[in-house]
Amino acid sequence: MRIARVVGNAVSTIKVDSLHGSKLLVVRAASPSDEPYGEPFVAVDAVGAGEGELVLISEGSAGRYTPHTADAPVDAVILAILDSLDVGGQMTFRKH
Repeated sequence: MRIARVVGNAVSTIKVDSLHGSKLLVVRAASPSDEPYGEPFVAVDAVGAGEGELVLISEGSAGRYTPHTADAPVDAVILAILDSLDVGGQMTFRKH
């Protein structure tokens, strides 16, 4: 899994049937101290995340292990919205 920040939305009216009803969000990987890195990418939202939230992403075939994404052609799925991160005994992120 990877930590990421939701930075936008992706809208697609024409897509494969298994993705109908799925919310697509643009995310960018983030360090545990919430520093962005890498290029933004699209992930299927399985938990109701919104723009600006820090989330956990599962990538690759593991992304198809949710009830929402089973048998769907997804490579990245948002599995959780983070409330806080504690790394090495130090709080690096806390949701306001």
